[in-house]
Amino acid sequence: MLMKIAILGTVGVPGRYGGFETLAENLVRQHHTGRWDAGLTVYCSAEAYPDRAPRYLSADLRYSRFRANGIQSILYDAFTLLDCARRGHDAALLLGVSGAVVLPFIRLFSSMRVVTNVDGIEWRRDKWTGAARHFLRLSEWMAVRFSHQVVADNQGIADHLQEAYGVEAAVIAYGGDHALDSAGQVPDDDQAATLPPGYALALCRIEPENNIAMILEAFACAGKQLVFVGNWDNSEYGRTLRAQYSTQKNILLLDPIYEAAALYRVRAGAGLYVHGHSAGGTNPSLVEMMHFGVPILAFDCVYNRYTTENQAKYFRTAGDLAWIAGLPTEPPDIGARLREIAERAYTWNRIGKEYFTILGADAEFMEFGEVSHGEKSYIY
Repeated sequence: MLMKIAILGTVGVPGRYGGFETLAENLVRQHHTGRWDAGLTVYCSAEAYPDRAPRYLSADLRYSRFRANGIQSILYDAFTLLDCARRGHDAALLLGVSGAVVLPFIRLFSSMRVVTNVDGIEWRRDKWTGAARHFLRLSEWMAVRFSHQVVADNQGIADHLQEAYGVEAAVIAYGGDHALDSAGQVPDDDQAATLPPGYALALCRIEPENNIAMILEAFACAGKQLVFVGNWDNSEYGRTLRAQYSTQKNILLLDPIYEAAALYRVRAGAGLYVHGHSAGGTNPSLVEMMHFGVPILAFDCVYNRYTTENQAKYFRTAGDLAWIAGLPTEPPDIGARLREIAERAYTWNRIGKEYFTILGADAEFMEFGEVSHGEKSYIY
C-alpha cells in the first residue's frame, strides 16, 4: 500500500510568502519530480485560497477554516494534525511548534510518525512577552518531547536543543536555488532598471531583531548606496524608520517585492548584500542570496556564521557595519566562496531528499495522478 505523508503548519501551497511556505512548495516540487513512493497531502488555510483547488502538482490539498497565522495558528495546527492522524497518514511533517499541544494525544491514539521542524527559538524573540512567551516555550518542549524526530534548520538551533533537552536534532537547512529560476525574465514593472549601479541590498521583514535601525544608521554614516526592501508600513517601528531615512539621498526604501522576476532583477543588480537577522536559525533570504555570488555582510551571530561557514564578513554594531560598508570594494572571492557553499549545501534537490528520507519514504518510480484519495478537501 502506498505510504501517505502530510505537510502541516504553513499557509499552504502554492507558496505566497514566508520561509515555511517556500519550504512546503519546494518539497511538493521535489515530490513531483523525484518519484518518491509516497502520496503527499498539504494542509492549507482556506482563507488564503478562495478557489480551494483539490491538488497542486502531485499533492492533494486539504483546507482548514482557521487562519495559519496569529493566535488561530494554534487551532489551525492542532486540528489539522488531528485530522491528519484520523485519516490514516503514515507520517506528518509539522512546520513550527504551535500545534505541539496535541502531540501527546497523537502519540497515544495514532501510529503516525511525526517529524517537527522547530523553526527558530521562537520564544526568545523580542516581540514575544508574558503569556505568549511562556506558551511558545512550552510548545517547544512538547514538540521536542513528543515528536518522533525533531529537525533544526541550523546547527545553532540543534546545539540549543541538545543543551536544553538532551535531544539530537537532524539538521536540514533550506534550499535557495529557486531564487535563480527567473533569470532572463523581464518583470512587469522593471524597478531594477532605475536603481543605481553597485548598490548594497537589504531585504527582510521590518522587525527590530533584524537590526533594521542599525543597518540604516550605518549606511547613512558611510554614504554608500543602499536599497532596502521590506514591509515598512506594517508596524509603527517600520513607519518611524521610513520617515526618518526616506530623505537620505543614498538610501532607497522599497515596499515588498513579490513578483519573482522583479525580485531576481533587484538581487542580481546588487554588488553587496547586508543581512541583519539576529535570531531564527538559517534564514531563507540569506541562502537565496548566497546563490547570487555577491559578498555578504552579516550580523555576527552563531546562526549566520553556521549558514555562511564563516566565509562572509560580520558586524555587531552600526560602527562596524559603516566601516566595512565604507571600504572601496569587497574581495570578489567572498561572493564566489559563498556561492560554492550554496551550491553544495542549499539546493532543493538535496533538501527534498533529506526530508523525504527522514519521513520514511523511499525513492521509487510511481505514477502521479493516481495518488488522490478522493477525499473532500475542506475541513468543517
